Amino acid sequence: MKQIPECFLTTPIVYAVGKNYQIMVPVSKETLMWVEVDGKCYYDDVNGILRSNCTTHRMIVPMKTLDKAKEYKVCYRIVNERKPYFSDVSDVFEYTSVFYPVSTDCPRFFHIADAHNMVEKPVAAAKAFGKIDFLILNGDLPDHSGDVRNFTTIYRIASEITGGEIPVVFARGNHDMRGIYAENIAEHTPTDNGRSYYTFRLGSVWGMVLDCGEDKPDDHVEYAHTICCADFRGRQTEFMKNVILKAQKEYEADGVKQRLVIMHDPFTEYLQHQTSETDMQTYQEWAALLREYICPNVMICGHVHQAYITDIGGTLDNLGQPCPVVVGSAPGTRITLASRGVWVKDVYVGCGLEMDERECTVTFIGNDGVIYEQNQLKGRMI
Repeated sequence: MKQIPECFLTTPIVYAVGKNYQIMVPVSKETLMWVEVDGKCYYDDVNGILRSNCTTHRMIVPMKTLDKAKEYKVCYRIVNERKPYFSDVSDVFEYTSVFYPVSTDCPRFFHIADAHNMVEKPVAAAKAFGKIDFLILNGDLPDHSGDVRNFTTIYRIASEITGGEIPVVFARGNHDMRGIYAENIAEHTPTDNGRSYYTFRLGSVWGMVLDCGEDKPDDHVEYAHTICCADFRGRQTEFMKNVILKAQKEYEADGVKQRLVIMHDPFTEYLQHQTSETDMQTYQEWAALLREYICPNVMICGHVHQAYITDIGGTLDNLGQPCPVVVGSAPGTRITLASRGVWVKDVYVGCGLEMDERECTVTFIGNDGVIYEQNQLKGRMI
């Protein structure tokens, strides 16, 4: 991997959100930072004030600009002392990286969820799958948000796989909501103006990231009155309806050949006794909106700690799936109650996907390089 500056914890990571990339850099020292692309600077600022009182920087660059330039330069100054007048800062340092936009109509990508602070094994599984066009990180990469240092797990995994040279799509998991720093995770991860749900476009791929929040009702004793996910999910229902109203600029836009929905929880498996009446109504509406309007080719999830595919009308399709559901992470660290698909003790099994206009090939592959299962989802492309 390319040598990184001493004050960078990892390489920069290029996240896809909407029609922009968010280039994010975790740092170990107080810095001022901006990115230069094709001669234009994109600053990490708040209303004209460069940020330094932070441990993760975020610079937002239009996708079309970086896709064309295929290179970005991170510029930064070390802050020795920030004062009301005559602050003490260093000269400008620079770090330059190439960037490879998704340019193929047959994208190849890898999915990781449920690492729970593991780094080496998920990275090894991705590398065993081989070269990819983009990476999906789908929640519960840290074990919890009780220690702000856990967020570095996200960056270490992304950095080891992408080197900051290809796009990353990020979704939050339920364990990411647990702990004192859960309310700060948006400062360290890509969001759409603070929202953890959004759409994105990478070449021929259009995608929607949703966030189920926690996996039990809000009043569950485990949460001790610290969450309000029912209302949060309701806001996403309105978001989905707004996306549908803008379909021609979203999933029906020119050049879209594949549609993905990404979320941590495979919510279409839920039964009435597993959630509240309000939540069940919300999930039923989500399934209907996806099924009747958005018509995704694949829904990609984690959470269950086993790797499997649920087809429309299958035994786990309780709410009317809009498409096949790929649950693509089996960390091998605990045996779940129900045996579904792939689970291998002490082996992290992730999921590689290859899509064209006719089919999607799903590969469950472990950090040991073994392909444990491979399936083709035919006749479901746009």
